[in-house]
Amino acid sequence: MTAKTPLDRAEAWVARIFEGGGATPDNARSVARALVGAEADGLKGHGLSRVPTYLAMLKAGKIDGQATPVATRPRPGVLAIDAADGFAYPAIDLAIAELPAVAAAQGIAAAPVTRSNHCGAAGLHVERLAETGLVALLFANTPEAIAPWGGRKAVFGTNPIAFAAPLAGRAPVVVDLALSKVARGNIVAAKQKGEAIPQGWALDPDGKPTTDAGAALAGTMIAMGDAKGAALAFMVEVLAAALVGSHFAFEASSFLDDKGGPPRTGQLILAIDPAAFASGAGFTERMTTLAAAIEGQDGARLSGARRLALREAARRDGIALPGDLVEKHGAA
Repeated sequence: MTAKTPLDRAEAWVARIFEGGGATPDNARSVARALVGAEADGLKGHGLSRVPTYLAMLKAGKIDGQATPVATRPRPGVLAIDAADGFAYPAIDLAIAELPAVAAAQGIAAAPVTRSNHCGAAGLHVERLAETGLVALLFANTPEAIAPWGGRKAVFGTNPIAFAAPLAGRAPVVVDLALSKVARGNIVAAKQKGEAIPQGWALDPDGKPTTDAGAALAGTMIAMGDAKGAALAFMVEVLAAALVGSHFAFEASSFLDDKGGPPRTGQLILAIDPAAFASGAGFTERMTTLAAAIEGQDGARLSGARRLALREAARRDGIALPGDLVEKHGAA
């Protein structure tokens, strides 16, 4: 059995790797928390599998490891954040730190994040806002991956949408989905392992179905829900790129290699204070009623239940560190 490492030690180990790669200590810790958190939740495509690519992007200057995100307030309810061509995570950390106060004052607060990068497991970000009592959404555009319905050339990214809402006495409920049939990170992980992918996930560069992960990454992803998924990808492109002022998916460089300049994709985070709405103090009770209506059915569960179970196991037992990273960077 592969030895496992406690989460705090894993975070410290990953942070040391990124400091060694040129990131500031604060940026390195932010990235480490995000990657280890995704790994603990079983979201390996957004976890430690990203370390080699991120390091390559740092070395090439595609990510500025010394960047410090900056927040401004162009309107009372808007917290505009410039990620400054650095990692997305420090910019999102800044949004999460400041949005609750803005939402409390305004009822709704928005944080457009510009000049950003890969934001990993989007559900983890909105979950942190829900832990403060807010309802939160995140929209992120990503480099080109999905063709418009009926087309063959990618225009949209996999463009994840994440949502979280608080539940009394327990972890928030989290919805986190990419608008491709699967997250692109799953295909990246399959390629790294030399594994085939299931039929129906992607098309090769000629527009033909493929089970080869490399061909899939060179081709296009199939949208979740076909035409409906492509329409949602368009919506996210508007919210996280056109509205925010970031690169469109087809203008952004890849998250998967060190080629080209900074991708400069965007995120839009919305935070809603339930106390400002009609339900007011009754929101918590209404959420409890809704959760009970779902969980009272045999076989039904709230979104994210599996992720929480994996997280609890990781907190108890730790996580396995990839052998190739340990061989290259030493043990934790």
